[in-house]
Amino acid sequence: MYNTSVILTDARRRILWVNDQFEVMTGYSKRELVGKSPGSILQGPESSKDAVLRIRKALAEEKPFEDALINYRKNGEAYVCQLAIHPIHDHQQNLTNFLAFETEGEMEGFEASSQAKSHAVLPRRYESSSLRGLNEIRLFERVQRVMKQEKLYLNPKLTLRMLASKLETNIKYLSQVINLHGNTNFLGYVNSYRLEEFRYRILAGDSRHTTLFGIAQRCGFKNKSTFFKVFRDQMGMTPKAFQDKLLRQRRSE
Repeated sequence: MYNTSVILTDARRRILWVNDQFEVMTGYSKRELVGKSPGSILQGPESSKDAVLRIRKALAEEKPFEDALINYRKNGEAYVCQLAIHPIHDHQQNLTNFLAFETEGEMEGFEASSQAKSHAVLPRRYESSSLRGLNEIRLFERVQRVMKQEKLYLNPKLTLRMLASKLETNIKYLSQVINLHGNTNFLGYVNSYRLEEFRYRILAGDSRHTTLFGIAQRCGFKNKSTFFKVFRDQMGMTPKAFQDKLLRQRRSE
């Protein structure tokens, strides 16, 4: 969830903001990046000239774009970057920003990852939205903060409307930022927190005192079949298999 690096530039392609994941991926701090061109910082000797030209052409034409290329971290290490960029226009169709998403991964035929592709496509669903650029990103950061600090996901009755009210925003904006930056829908986003809480409680030994679904209920899941499906989809195994694997690991230590 939100493992993609995000870069926001102005219309002249100067960096205004990057997320924490970008700093982790590249080794650059926000302070080092603001005001500079992403290409001048990240591209190097092995960066494909053809890919760079395709990027520049798409930016000049103000069109959404996706591709893959080799970028460089601050320490000089090269890495493969799956890239999706889309321009942001105001209601008069004047270019205001570019928003770029990068995921690190293998380059196979220059096919962008599914996550990068979703970032290239999703914004088109919100072309009429007035929530754009940095305000959009800041709202998602507020969502993350309130979910982590107040653990709202523990409430099994939590709804999109309740969360929007908590953040003093509307459900359209909230759905927009969760779809775009969380790369999922509201329920999938909330359940990812519940699943993380469940794993934490298993590691803490809560399963000695109750059933696995009993723990899941304390994490905000209210339906047993939903919990087991979410767990299998996310973890690739059943909760019991996860518990047994953990026990085997502890015995071998």
